[in-house]
Amino acid sequence: MTDNPKLLSLLGMCRRAGRLSCGHDAAIGSVRSKSAKLCLLSSDASQRLRNEIEREADFEGRAIPVRHLLSTMDEIGKATGLKSAVVTVNDEGFAKSMLGLLNENTPGEVNL
Repeated sequence: MTDNPKLLSLLGMCRRAGRLSCGHDAAIGSVRSKSAKLCLLSSDASQRLRNEIEREADFEGRAIPVRHLLSTMDEIGKATGLKSAVVTVNDEGFAKSMLGLLNENTPGEVNL
C-alpha cells in the first residue's frame, strides 16, 4: 500500500527544490537546527529509528510534526531519487501541503 500519489510527487518536488533532508544524519541535523518543518518516516522504518526521530522532534519544545507514511523506503526512493527511511521537509509551504494531504481523511485545520 502506498500514500497519496500527490504526496510522493510533492516529496520529489521538495527534493528538487533542495528543501528535503534524506537519511538519518541529515534528518537529525535538520531537526536539531530547527530547519525541519515536518518529519516523515517510511512504513518499513525500524522502531529504533522511529523512537529516535520522535524523541528529537519533541526535544526542548521543538514540536516538529512526525508522520508515519504508508510508503516504503523504495517508494520514497522512487519519488525523491534517494532511498531513505526518514526525510525531513525544510520548507513551511511544502510541509503544510503534505500535512494537508496526510490529514485529508481527518477534518481540521493544519497548524505548523
